[in-house]
Amino acid sequence: MVAFQHFIATIAPQAEALYILGDLFEYWAGDDDLHDPFHAKVIGAIHTLAAGGTKVYLMHGNRDLLMGEALAKAAGANLLIDPALLDLYGTPTLLSHGDTLCTDDVDYQQFRAQVHSAEFQNKFLAQPLSARKAYIEQLRQHSTAAKQRKDCAIMDVNDSAVVALLREHRYPRLIHGHTHRPNLHHHIVDGHNCERWVLGDWDNKANALRCDVSGIRWETILS
Repeated sequence: MVAFQHFIATIAPQAEALYILGDLFEYWAGDDDLHDPFHAKVIGAIHTLAAGGTKVYLMHGNRDLLMGEALAKAAGANLLIDPALLDLYGTPTLLSHGDTLCTDDVDYQQFRAQVHSAEFQNKFLAQPLSARKAYIEQLRQHSTAAKQRKDCAIMDVNDSAVVALLREHRYPRLIHGHTHRPNLHHHIVDGHNCERWVLGDWDNKANALRCDVSGIRWETILS
């Protein structure tokens, strides 16, 4: 939380826009949880940033896929469809959370398809908030145990899925998170050299990317 507060208060206000590519929260059980003290602190900080003139865009992650319009309004932000193709200072840039690229993890993709269905979400959100939180906590424990049994390579992106996405969107620069392996990768797709920038997990080391007319580079949050 310290790194986030520092970033929102000192670095993000310098930007025209801030794009948060999912997993802003450890989990989001629904927009009726806006007043949780921790959630309110995060949302309030983002709202202050937006009120100061920085546009804020939120993309759903696998942990907070139930973020809705009430949350976006409270934060002064806009929800962003995954993937989103933008022109960032003359460079076509595709933003994604990144979990759809992890196609080798078949169990996860099946689970993802289930929880992204409107039927599942409607039934889930109809339950009391306490029941939803308890269910999510159980899922998190199960997920943690399952990850320990999986090969790390299975949980990373599939190169063919990356190439297909880059080809579909005409060879843009790609920025995503989810895998928590911050790095710059180069993919040659139909003769085009495409950059893929991967954001990390702030539990380990807070990092962000700054895009401007001079290009793209890592931003130090706390030294």
